Amino acid sequence: MKLIPAIDIIDGKCVRLSKGDYDTRKIYHENPLDIAKEYEAHGIQYLHLVDLDGAKAKTIKNLKTLEILASQTNLIIDFGGGIKTITDLESAFNAGANQVTIGSIAVENPELCQEWITEFGPEKLLLGADCLDRKIKTSGWLTNSDLDVLDFIQSYETKGLKEVICTDISKDGMLQGPSFELYQEILKQSEISLIASGGISSMKDLEDLKKIGCSGAIIGKALYEGKISLKELQKFN
Repeated sequence: MKLIPAIDIIDGKCVRLSKGDYDTRKIYHENPLDIAKEYEAHGIQYLHLVDLDGAKAKTIKNLKTLEILASQTNLIIDFGGGIKTITDLESAFNAGANQVTIGSIAVENPELCQEWITEFGPEKLLLGADCLDRKIKTSGWLTNSDLDVLDFIQSYETKGLKEVICTDISKDGMLQGPSFELYQEILKQSEISLIASGGISSMKDLEDLKKIGCSGAIIGKALYEGKISLKELQKFN
């Protein structure tokens, strides 16, 4: 199972939110590169980089941060937040993203996303399935939809996507454990590789996610708050 620390960016700084509420932002570090290098020094290979400004503004805002992290580390970076056009997509790849997460645009314009899957290949794109009470939310979790999360994931599985990051917003930033029941349901009813996100608070959570068959886990506040240490992650296999 891939261990994927998250760096969420507002104004170029590392922040975390609780349940996606921008008013709850807490700044943890001024310089994302320092954090990324620390992750790399402890054997971490992957990074989940989220442009929260971009998600809210519906256009990329922190491309420079992506460029810096991609050029000055060897981390495999997936980037999301504000991807709306093919220009945005190409900008992210040109800045060094290995993969790009499509979330809001996947809800708003599935035909365009199908074109991207065909043009760039399914391995370059991740589906961002962020939900509250099973309903997909978009635009930095500020906009509701009527889409059921499982239906959404299955629809993109038929389009050829191979991986999904699924965040249960009610769990995000709360450090009270991930949404195991939801993930088990998704894993039973699809063949897509599932990356769990939201609520991970302990090494036991990671062990349990691995047991149920998740292909990856995104770790955010638990690292910043010292609930999980980088040394513990080094020993995880």
